[in-house]
Amino acid sequence: MYPKFAFLLLLFCLSALQTSASDPDPVQDFCIPSTNFDVSARAPCKNPRLVTPDDFVFSGIKSPGNFSDTGLSAIPVNPATFPGLNTLGMSFVRADFRPGGINPPHFHPRATETVYVIQGKVYAGFVDSTNRVFAKVLEQGDVMVFPRGLVHFQMNVGKSPATVFGCFNSQNPGTQKIPNVIFGSGINDELLEKAFGLSLRQISGMRRRFLPRKG
Repeated sequence: MYPKFAFLLLLFCLSALQTSASDPDPVQDFCIPSTNFDVSARAPCKNPRLVTPDDFVFSGIKSPGNFSDTGLSAIPVNPATFPGLNTLGMSFVRADFRPGGINPPHFHPRATETVYVIQGKVYAGFVDSTNRVFAKVLEQGDVMVFPRGLVHFQMNVGKSPATVFGCFNSQNPGTQKIPNVIFGSGINDELLEKAFGLSLRQISGMRRRFLPRKG
């Protein structure tokens, strides 16, 4: 899986973390949680004598995951899935796109994201607080940064699959997708009707699409 590119991405992520860390500095070399990791709590650390090399190795991004209806497969890697990252102030993601696949507009409230294109052609960009769009088509080997808290997006504009690695300067960056936030969170219908000029029927249709599925 493009080991040379993955190695370069890791070096890039580590160098970026040295200058723009988002999480608090650790107070020990590492902290492998001794229980099932809870990202919202400070799990006690495993005895260092019981820590093994396997605690610092993750093999879950060798191939794409399941694809969504938008043609996106995203495998997030954080302390919940890779305990070796705990307290290190970083996490990452593998994203694969089918031709025409998209990663809808979203943002990360707690982290800046750096993306590295492993293969394919991806239209990517972000929108700043003045509504100015910074976007272009990225190709293999290109790197782009999405500033913390700003809405950003990606789309495969090539004729073959595309793969992107993303690195965050937080172990818990958070993700809020704009369509889901607006239509899948239970915001009052009347407010949405007035804000977007949509009919109640249209709003209902959007809710059916973006409300979390039960079961």
